[in-house]
Amino acid sequence: MWTAVHMTTGFENALNIERQLKKEGFLVKVKYFTKEGEEELYEILAPEFEAGEIQEAMIELGII
Repeated sequence: MWTAVHMTTGFENALNIERQLKKEGFLVKVKYFTKEGEEELYEILAPEFEAGEIQEAMIELGII
């Protein structure tokens, strides 16, 4: 099952996060979530079993 591990604004930001996490060996994907005003929000999705590890990696990489 896929679960959201992070939300970000802008498609380019979402793709950048996806690239960084894939480079670290994680299985992730980007999904459009909604638009707030002029900003588009995207979810970074990952398999539920990897969510904790991915969030730790995002902290180490300076993403969050």
